[in-house]
Amino acid sequence: MRIGIVNPYALDVPGGVQLHVKGLAEHLLGEGHHVRVLAPSDEDAELPDYVDSAGKAVAVPYNGSVARLLFGPVTASRVGRWIERGKYDVLHVHEPFSPSLSMLAMMAGEGAVVGTFHSSTARSRVLLASMPLLEPHLEKLTGRIAVSREALRTIHRHEGGGDAVIIPNGVYVDRFAHARPRDEWRSAQGRPTVAFLGRLEEPRKGLAVLLAALPAVLDAFPGLRVLVAGPGDPTELCRDAQSRAVAACEFLGMVTDEDKERLLVSVDAYIAPNTGGESFGIILVEAMSAGAPVIASDLASFADVLEDGADGVLFHTEDAADLARCMVDVLDDAPLREMLSERGRLRSRAFDWSRVAADIVDVYETCVAAQAGPVTTSAQTKRPMRRLRGRF
Repeated sequence: MRIGIVNPYALDVPGGVQLHVKGLAEHLLGEGHHVRVLAPSDEDAELPDYVDSAGKAVAVPYNGSVARLLFGPVTASRVGRWIERGKYDVLHVHEPFSPSLSMLAMMAGEGAVVGTFHSSTARSRVLLASMPLLEPHLEKLTGRIAVSREALRTIHRHEGGGDAVIIPNGVYVDRFAHARPRDEWRSAQGRPTVAFLGRLEEPRKGLAVLLAALPAVLDAFPGLRVLVAGPGDPTELCRDAQSRAVAACEFLGMVTDEDKERLLVSVDAYIAPNTGGESFGIILVEAMSAGAPVIASDLASFADVLEDGADGVLFHTEDAADLARCMVDVLDDAPLREMLSERGRLRSRAFDWSRVAADIVDVYETCVAAQAGPVTTSAQTKRPMRRLRGRF
């Protein structure tokens, strides 16, 4: 099958959508499909050989974060030419609501076009105002996928209808399960280790909540080490935190995929203190795959992944005292950690790419069977695109 995948965000910036797109593309290539991915990128970015650059992205606030997006008439022309050259059996656009490549590809594509919705957002006035222009193009989607119940609710909030099959994000579970621990990241007598991964300066990732919880945890475990990985400058957060909480943290900066796997398999627990805006929680599945017990805020999306606390520990979102209590309980109870590790490993198998990609291919095949030929481009895309420019 010839498959064109459109990613709205720059692939060289960490993110769940980017991780999902790369994982899906690599699995499909391994299964013998022809796959090309279109994504924004800087000129000097090192891209996998299956990725085509659509040009340099611009950093804009989006969905409680800063996303690097690409939009405009020149980009629309590039997207159209890419679709025509590809002669794809199916075009798979990720985040059709985002004002970037995926929206342009959805507007341009005619035929077997599948949309995957990742985001969990409250009702957006800008998006609602743009719905009359977007709806005819959303209706062209021959298949819809939501990565979670929260993502499905986002579709319903903004369209007021429409439906999608829920297929979660995928993980290469065995890569984490078989990773080699690093001795310097493992616990020692009286010195347990926990991990946090995320963009440090993004408030919704919750590092400030974790820092606020640490003094109470340090009262019980004075030797606690908190391994913090991810891009960003922690200076401002550290300025507002207690000095001993900051002293307990080891800031690793950006880590490679291999080091992420080795980090998660090395620690006594993974902490996910996110405060909102999460539709799935891929890092939770990665931690469970590695056997790390997960302690996470009780966001609906996280509760779904952890089966309402059966496969991990949930604390009240943004409640640092409750997070501290949960951390102490888990770190103080080796049998509990062993049980959470085993249940997490079993749960993570439901998200392995071997299962997730098979479900996605089923959607592809259903959509392709209903079409007469490869995806083509619509001649009616320029005018609505120009009208949308003023709304985003």
